[in-house]
Parts: sequence; C-alpha cells; structure tokens
Amino acid sequence: MRVAAELIDVEPGLWVWRLEHPAWRPGLDWEPLVASTGVESGGEVALLDPLAPRGEDDEAWRRLDARPPTIVVVLKPDHVRDVDVFVRRYRARAFGPWLFWRDDIPETELEPIEPGSVLPGEMLALYDGRGRNETPLWLPEQRTVVFADALTAPQGELRVWASPAHEARALPALRELLELPFERVIVSHGDPVHDRAAFERALEREPWEA
Repeated sequence: MRVAAELIDVEPGLWVWRLEHPAWRPGLDWEPLVASTGVESGGEVALLDPLAPRGEDDEAWRRLDARPPTIVVVLKPDHVRDVDVFVRRYRARAFGPWLFWRDDIPETELEPIEPGSVLPGEMLALYDGRGRNETPLWLPEQRTVVFADALTAPQGELRVWASPAHEARALPALRELLELPFERVIVSHGDPVHDRAAFERALEREPWEA
C-alpha cells in the first residue's frame, strides 16, 4: 500500500493530494487512489472530501500545517472520510450533507449544505441531478468545479457515473453547469484534474458502470 500522499499542484491556491483509501478492496467499482482537494478562496483555506495522510512526516501534513484550513467540506454522504481528524487538528468549521449512512456518521456536527448554499470563501454548492445527495462545489476564484462521485475517470477517461435517472435528471443538471465559466473539473476517483473540454466529452459518453 502506498503510504505517502501524492501531491498535485493545480495552480496557486489549488492543490490535490491522493492516497489509497483504507476501505478499498478488490471488486469495488473505483480504484484504490482517491483525491482530496485543498483550495484558498476569499480568505478561507478549505479542504474538500479530505483523507488524512498516514504519517506525521508526510509532506501533505507539512503543507496543511503551514496554511491551516479554516473550513472542511464533505461533498457527499459516503465521503465522510477524515473530516473529524481535520476539525480536531485545526479547529476548522465543517460543512456537509444533512443526511448520512447509519454506519458512517461524523462525530463533528456539520453545518448543512444543499444546492445553492454559498459557503465561506464564496464557494457555491451545486446540483448534480443524480439523487445521491452530492453537492459539487464551484470555486469561482479558480474557475474550477470539484465533484465527489458525479464524474469519475477510470483509466484517465472522464465519465459520468451511472445513476437510475441518468437521462432524465443527471445529464440535464450537468449540462446546466456549462453556464458556469469553469476551466477545469476535479474528481475524486481516477485521474483527478480535467479541462472543460473533457467534461463536455463526458456528457456525450455512455455513463460509467463497472
């Protein structure tokens, strides 16, 4: 198992670290490495769906300690990950869904968000149409949209993750996001960073089903 986090600098004030998810096992429809996002926006330092680095000597911890996060955001009910670790370590405010799986509930009381919520730093929660209570996040300063699971990139190809209402709700909602002037998207699974053209192509592909 990979121990040290893989760091990816996207642009100043926006970076990603990737770790092997401790709950991954063969047969799951996602790859072992998952991405967490750090962003500086409107004077806030936010962590999105963060997974904690394994050891205190990890470069990811050094970067976080140098610019301590002020908020932590959970974008989807099954992306609780290590929100409690970061809240305790940095005394950050935490935001996330109002509903969680019964066996994966954070100890931290999260401030609820839903599509249309404006978070500190002027980050905007979006609607993905998939019925999974996911709220992708629009980062206006970085012209970036960060997704939890609405899109995935197995073998590097950006795809919409399948859902029962793919044609009826998911595609219309995702196409509506094209009204935002974003230049890139970040996803949790597979290659994390993709440009706007890749997003547009993903809307024309068959949805991802393992």
